[in-house]
Amino acid sequence: MHIRLVHFMLLAALAGFAGMATFAARTAAQDQTNPADAAPQPFNPQMSALMSMLIQPRHAKVGLAGKAENWVLAGYAYRELVNGFGVISRAVPRWKGLPVPDLFDAALKQPFAVLDFAIKAGDTRQFNEAFGRVTAGCNACHTTADHPFIVIKAPDASSFPNQEFQPGKR
Repeated sequence: MHIRLVHFMLLAALAGFAGMATFAARTAAQDQTNPADAAPQPFNPQMSALMSMLIQPRHAKVGLAGKAENWVLAGYAYRELVNGFGVISRAVPRWKGLPVPDLFDAALKQPFAVLDFAIKAGDTRQFNEAFGRVTAGCNACHTTADHPFIVIKAPDASSFPNQEFQPGKR
């Protein structure tokens, strides 16, 4: 009986080693999988990332194009800015319990209408006033969202060294 117990223990040990070897080989094979073959994860950026990617550069481009009186580019950048707010409203409908589309509308609907008119009219004075109101709307929204430390301003220099803002230059 003692010999049977020894044989049983040896057999159990061999089975255990075989199982561990199989597990190790399977894990090693999985580790060698090409990451490019993995299923893509959904893109789910935070509000701050969306604002930095979609809004801040477009706000600057509207300001720079308007300053250069490049009304075609200003109109394009304005539409892109408005579209960016739409994307964020759909991606993050509520932030810290606040309705994001309502925040954007309250802060920017009226200033955007005036800015759009100023761009279409090609009126520099009106553009500067309207762009100032849009910028103030951004800062008011930041205050409402408990982020008054994020202060937006009109660009005083271009951060886009690879883009021409003067009209008619190629």
